[in-house]
Amino acid sequence: MNILIGNAWPYANGSLHIGHIAALLPGDVLARYFRAKGDSVFFVSGSDCHGTPVAIRARQENKTPEEISDYYHNDFTDCFNRLGFSYDLYGKTSSSEHKCFVKDFHKKLYNGGYVYEKSTPQAYCDKCKQFLPDRFVKGLCPHCGKFARGDQCEACGNVLEPENLLQVECSICGKPPEFRSTDHLYLAVTRMKDELERYIKSHSDWRKNAYEMSKRYIHEGLRDRSLTRDLDWGIDVPKDGFDGKRIYIWAENVLGYLSDCYTLCQQQGIDFYEFWNSSRQYYVHGKDNIPFHTIILPSLLLGRTDIKFKLPDDIISSEYLTLEGRKISTSGNWAIWVKDIIERYDSDTIRYFLIGNGPEKRDTDFTWREFINSHNGELLGAYGNFVNRSLVFIQKYFENEVPNAQCNQNILKSLKKLYPCIGELIEQGDFKEALDTIFAFVRTANKYFDEEQPWITIKSDYKKCKETLNTCVQIIANLSLLLDPFLPFSSAKIRNILKIEKLVWQCIEIPANLELGQVEILFERIDKKVIQEEETRLKGL
Repeated sequence: MNILIGNAWPYANGSLHIGHIAALLPGDVLARYFRAKGDSVFFVSGSDCHGTPVAIRARQENKTPEEISDYYHNDFTDCFNRLGFSYDLYGKTSSSEHKCFVKDFHKKLYNGGYVYEKSTPQAYCDKCKQFLPDRFVKGLCPHCGKFARGDQCEACGNVLEPENLLQVECSICGKPPEFRSTDHLYLAVTRMKDELERYIKSHSDWRKNAYEMSKRYIHEGLRDRSLTRDLDWGIDVPKDGFDGKRIYIWAENVLGYLSDCYTLCQQQGIDFYEFWNSSRQYYVHGKDNIPFHTIILPSLLLGRTDIKFKLPDDIISSEYLTLEGRKISTSGNWAIWVKDIIERYDSDTIRYFLIGNGPEKRDTDFTWREFINSHNGELLGAYGNFVNRSLVFIQKYFENEVPNAQCNQNILKSLKKLYPCIGELIEQGDFKEALDTIFAFVRTANKYFDEEQPWITIKSDYKKCKETLNTCVQIIANLSLLLDPFLPFSSAKIRNILKIEKLVWQCIEIPANLELGQVEILFERIDKKVIQEEETRLKGL
């Protein structure tokens, strides 16, 4: 089966924080799981490099927009690698591959009958001497009266036009902009209403936030979207008469899923359209990106009438992650930066907490106390402890070889049942429940070890002791497979110890008398004084 997993493209004008990772980790869980099942997986994403915010930061730092976006692209790539993200391609919108694909896509889109030309007002700041992108216009939302940017109100979720804002200001200098008439290309989204409505209604299995928000956009009225903007930094519009204009960022960044997929297909000699249309597709992002994946991307695909593109299948849209009870704020420096946390903590610890306690279906809060206690109590206390005491016992009493005995059949049956159970939860996007279910089994395994008392039976009932430790080895081996999508680094350590050469999604049995590799501790205890140190560091920011 072909699987396409698209993680949202982070904006390359500032560092990643833990909120970004909480929203994107499910993509890697999916990719690792489907690969273990034997499916053909393309796991793609990249850095969103264009747009005015990048250009403004470049001006502030006396650099080019490309230098700024490349710096953060490299920073993102390093962070994702160190956290174990297994992208098949992590690209960038400034790459020649993406630009060529987007230009070709837009040329064909313009000829599809859904694109028209219109003169429209665009905010121009006389002080900054530039046209402003919608998100660089701020004011009060005309619907709810709260602070909003020109593209969307975060308070009520409405998609906006900057000229409709109240008390409008330039986000760069704070002066009121003027609105100048300029010619642009528009995508006739309103003419696709019936198709989009049928599409959304057919996906009532999406997460509630994606389904309800998308329905609301349909019912409150779609609007046609500008495909072009008066910008300096971006992809040139492939149409005569539009010199000096660029493709609007929203109309090219979501095409990154296609451009990455196309590049991978080219590299592997696969037909792109066949792969795209035959694949099960997952799109992984935060809830602020929902309309771009359920309305905008489908609209762009429907607008290409020269060929039929499959529309997105599964929307994995997280809620928000707060930090110590407050909203994460990059401008206010109230954030935990990914490049900092990966320097101080095990990547599996970060992954475990952000999946098990992340904003999967409701807003959740990151606190240092819960993060440290989660590591010590669950990863170390339950999982690491079971693995370590079992393997060290074998080292000490069985000459470092897997005891020659039969595995407990009831436990073996339970392990076999776990694979389809966990697999179904992952495919449904229930990652927290999947992880909780595995760790419930880990606690059962610890209870089994305690009740069997191998430290006593090693002297009183040697046969029973061998069966106990053989069973523990089979549990550990299968936990390394079941947990690999979630905790790839510790899982790899176990597979190295037990000499498991291949990742599969089925119950395996380690042969008797196998000599163990070098046993190493999976997790180290974190001193509780670190909690206060981290809280102090955060407040000091």
